[in-house]
Amino acid sequence: MERLKGKTAMVVGAGSIGPGWGNGKATAVTFARQGAQVFCVDRNEAAAQETAGIVTAEGGNATAFTADVSRAADVEAMVAACLKTFGRIDVLDNNVGIAEIGSVVEVSEAEWDRVFAVNLKSAFLAMKHVIPVMQRQRGGSIINISSIASIRHLGVSYVTYATTKAAMNQMTRTTAVQFAPDHVRVNAILPGLMKTPMVEHSAGLAASYAKGDVEAMWRARDAQVPMGHMGDAWDVANAALFLASDESKYVTGIELVVDGGITCKVG
Repeated sequence: MERLKGKTAMVVGAGSIGPGWGNGKATAVTFARQGAQVFCVDRNEAAAQETAGIVTAEGGNATAFTADVSRAADVEAMVAACLKTFGRIDVLDNNVGIAEIGSVVEVSEAEWDRVFAVNLKSAFLAMKHVIPVMQRQRGGSIINISSIASIRHLGVSYVTYATTKAAMNQMTRTTAVQFAPDHVRVNAILPGLMKTPMVEHSAGLAASYAKGDVEAMWRARDAQVPMGHMGDAWDVANAALFLASDESKYVTGIELVVDGGITCKVG
């Protein structure tokens, strides 16, 4: 099936922090496999090019672009480059995020500001500059990648991550209502415990779960999930595919939880 045939998708955070499949990388490849032209954005030039290379090697159409999306000038340049390359933006997938360990007592002001800039300001800036494009096109789909940490305490102390993702949820809702008359849909995906390179390379998470032992962390996270195992990047990508496609044309302002049932648990 080509569920995104004729669409141009901008995936922000399309690279992966290490070997394997991160959410953005899997989403970009999934979109391309379903017929979309994909504009692959990442702060890491090599990571963006790797993802675009996978798409083109499979016969798809992708372009890599390097940007720090916490900077307004970079976001403006990103949108202009996508329009120059593909002429339109039908899908925006905001998939940028970092997780810094620490409670309100422990995190520094600089850490607080940095996480808010990367996790929240980036999505604000991307929507600010893409929505006018979608209004001119009379429609589009925006997908903000949040987290179940926005609605539950997961036993890990990362107040900046949880708070930015909670704010993203509300920004998603209010933006969805305001731009629904223009047929611009805005939804959030809330992944649960995922086995991705970002988690693997987070020393703070490994320390919180298992004193730095990554394999022990994987086992502990598996045990938390009612299904008995973590999800992976393809679970997030497939949820994003639904929200990007016309199958979800009457869906806006939702928080799509993808978590194996963990948020249904008590304790």
